[in-house]
Amino acid sequence: MAHKGIKLGSISSHQIFTTLNKWTGLNTALHRIIQSDTHSLRSGVSDKASTSVLWDRAVFAFSGQVDRQEIEGIVGLDEKGKGKGREKGMSVEERSYFKEALVALKLAKEVIRIQQGWRANAVTHLNRTGGFSRSLANSSTDWPYLLLELLSDAAEIDHFQPKLVMNNIDVLRNAVLTDDSTICASMYHDSLIWRIIALGANERCLPVILITSDSYYSYRAFIDFGFPDIFVSRETFGWTPEEAKLHMVTDYFSASEWRIVTEVLGPNPRHLFELYALKQSNHYQRMIAEQSSTFEDIADTYLAHLQITVANPTMEKAVSLVEKFANDAIGGKISKDKLRFGAPWRHPPRTDDASIRLQWARLQLTDFVQSLVNAEFGLNYFADCSLEIFDDPSAVAMLEVGLLYAQRDPSFIRPVSRGIERCLVRWLVQERMQMNFQQSLFFWWHRIIRGRSYRHLMLQIGYK
Repeated sequence: MAHKGIKLGSISSHQIFTTLNKWTGLNTALHRIIQSDTHSLRSGVSDKASTSVLWDRAVFAFSGQVDRQEIEGIVGLDEKGKGKGREKGMSVEERSYFKEALVALKLAKEVIRIQQGWRANAVTHLNRTGGFSRSLANSSTDWPYLLLELLSDAAEIDHFQPKLVMNNIDVLRNAVLTDDSTICASMYHDSLIWRIIALGANERCLPVILITSDSYYSYRAFIDFGFPDIFVSRETFGWTPEEAKLHMVTDYFSASEWRIVTEVLGPNPRHLFELYALKQSNHYQRMIAEQSSTFEDIADTYLAHLQITVANPTMEKAVSLVEKFANDAIGGKISKDKLRFGAPWRHPPRTDDASIRLQWARLQLTDFVQSLVNAEFGLNYFADCSLEIFDDPSAVAMLEVGLLYAQRDPSFIRPVSRGIERCLVRWLVQERMQMNFQQSLFFWWHRIIRGRSYRHLMLQIGYK
């Protein structure tokens, strides 16, 4: 997008310098880049030179270090330096202008890289001590933030209207640090979101669209970051047939296949991508050629894959979260409001036996999924204006691990897709079948005496 903005004349070398100079010091890094220019015998400049003079010298010096063919390819020139296609009528001045802007963009990235190198020891120390530093967090996100601010300033109606779509940003929030080359992923995530919010609140920011199956961004992020009006949630259960046609789904699935997908898995973009990849595999093509399999078989195979690799491991994470709730409740870390009279989770086992607590957590989650099945997986948590379901540790756990989705408007809680809904039912059946007589008896006692019932939160006919 930045390259396109440069080719449209919306981003210049001066704009890159002005934006970068607003929130970071440049002189020392620019001096180092100028002094590293081996093509100039007089690479040194006065210490009294202004930052803008240093920038111009650094752009000139750095232009000899970048790949000339790469720059000309982005501008739209061939190997002989002549324009191709739309760039044939480009004047020499325009080509020089675009080349300078592209070199300036690469220079800005190099300046940020040098500055991050100076902070390497501090980042290593921060990762080892587990502390927090706003300056280190911001320095790690300087490059994406620079691009975001440049594109936001360059946006112009009917000329250059960029939009940023970030897929699966929840992976970044939950990623694990493997080395000390940068700050931990959760701190990087929070710094990036904070700076995007600050840019939108204080200046202006291009539209940023977060596509994720983690309902944290719809039910919790606006509280954590303190800007409820910034996060405009538009959660969907999947694509309608019209939306699917718009996204060219019909180019990959026939009408009969599309009906099976929507019925079995739901029109979820992730399921569609993975199912199409499975459909294109050599094994499936060979089975179809031998007429030993149908598309229904591949849908069932994918559903089994989803059960084993996604649903079951994620439910184990949810069980561990409920077990942690039990430990916190016994330790007095849970408020009494959440342990009110009659709550099914009010009496965690007061014992040091980890296996008993694990069994209690699994019972709680099984009871919760059973209540979801009884409510037909459709809950309106604003139905009685009490938000009582968010006191349930099992509900919160399944929301946190991303199997359930809490929409803000309309206020539904439901599985992220119809495929996940089927996986939850299978998990419930599997848990019930694995119970021995004593566990089954205790489960039914719990269901009758303390069990959950959310049928009063079921979606009402006519609700909009």
